[in-house]
Amino acid sequence: MSNAHTSQHASKNNHVSKVPVATKIIDTRIAAAKVLTAVMRDGKSMTPALSNMSLEVSERDQGLLQELCFGVARYAYAYELVAKKMMGKPIKAKETEIKALLFIGFYQLEHTRIPDHAAINSVVEATKKLKKSWATGLLNGVLRRFMRERDAITAPLTSNPVFTYAHPQWLCDRVRKAWPDHWTAILAGNNQHPPFTLRINQKNISRDDYVKQLEAARPEAQYHLNTFSAQALTLVQACDVTQLPGYQEGWFAVQDEAAQLSAELLQLAPDQRVLDACCAPGGKSCHILEQEPKIKELVALDVDGLRMGRVAQNLERLGHTATLKVADASDTQTWWDGKPFDRILLDAPCSATGVIRRHPDIKLLRRPDDIAKLAELQQQILEALWPTLKEGGLLVYATCSVLPQENEHSVQAFLAKHTNAQHIMIEVNHEEPWGIERPVGRQLFPQENGHDGFYYCVLKKGI
Repeated sequence: MSNAHTSQHASKNNHVSKVPVATKIIDTRIAAAKVLTAVMRDGKSMTPALSNMSLEVSERDQGLLQELCFGVARYAYAYELVAKKMMGKPIKAKETEIKALLFIGFYQLEHTRIPDHAAINSVVEATKKLKKSWATGLLNGVLRRFMRERDAITAPLTSNPVFTYAHPQWLCDRVRKAWPDHWTAILAGNNQHPPFTLRINQKNISRDDYVKQLEAARPEAQYHLNTFSAQALTLVQACDVTQLPGYQEGWFAVQDEAAQLSAELLQLAPDQRVLDACCAPGGKSCHILEQEPKIKELVALDVDGLRMGRVAQNLERLGHTATLKVADASDTQTWWDGKPFDRILLDAPCSATGVIRRHPDIKLLRRPDDIAKLAELQQQILEALWPTLKEGGLLVYATCSVLPQENEHSVQAFLAKHTNAQHIMIEVNHEEPWGIERPVGRQLFPQENGHDGFYYCVLKKGI
């Protein structure tokens, strides 16, 4: 979750990191088209592609660049149907930049305050700058017709959930099958702008005292206190976090409310040895240390050395220390010292279908057969970590997925093979419960102005 100002055209809830400005500035729509091509055609993750391209546009347009990239990724499946209906003949894969510019045009007409004619002209001019003269008239004609006949063009598509919810057909089908009473709310929730939630570092300051500091420093700031995490505070408007009171002092971190539930589920106590497997970027590691500062040791483990650098930075800013190890969690011979853990948090690799609103490129990158592969990987990691857990210890299994195959089904498969593993029911406040109870664990769906989609299950070792 990067942070900074937004452009005058960008959504109020998007935020981007301030970066050095390149000496050669390129057209913002062209920059967005290049990022989207990297995602749509080349299968690249949008975050690094966008980070690199931010260097190529002016500082004042970096918010607009992110808005266009995120917006098109969010609605690309709907725009694909519109383009097919209007054009018949698809744009070739080698010309994905042109398709991206067309989608940028659709997005600007639908979701920004840019005047219609300016929205169209900006895309046409970008096409000219790319020296794609064959496409200039095409995009101009399609976008002007869309501007005039939008309702007539889209009306026949509204019965198709791929258009209505802008998700791939396979994902619509799976969510609908898994959650027949919730699927439309889940898919609609994935298209909302994510909330900007802080986790107050209770080791340094209480939430009540932080509110006083926030109100004094930023009286215009609108916020609400979250219900399910006692440390969570959500700001109505995203902002540059470095400008909030107490950033350098380590008073808070940016973390979704659902992710903040893990530390309490671990039932931490002094002198425990705790493992945070798959820990990057370190939000949950820091929260563990804030929840119980007197634990004996926290081992923070992740396979990605680059992301582990972020873990170290977050720990340092918030005033925490942990044992950091870069290794594959499932290859315990390379990193485990043989000393058992009292608690293990496994934030397992997953489809991330519960955080699509934060990473809309997931819709474009994820494939149907990924889910079974991820479920298999989850089993491998669970199997490997279980021997490292002390008898009587707890393992909290977590994902940011809404698909049962990665969640309750994965846990049930593990329980079926391990007689010394038992499911511990998660106790919640019945007046204000979070998530919904499942045969094992609890499932959260993305909530407007609230938490992301998440799954949690607590397992105890021993009969």
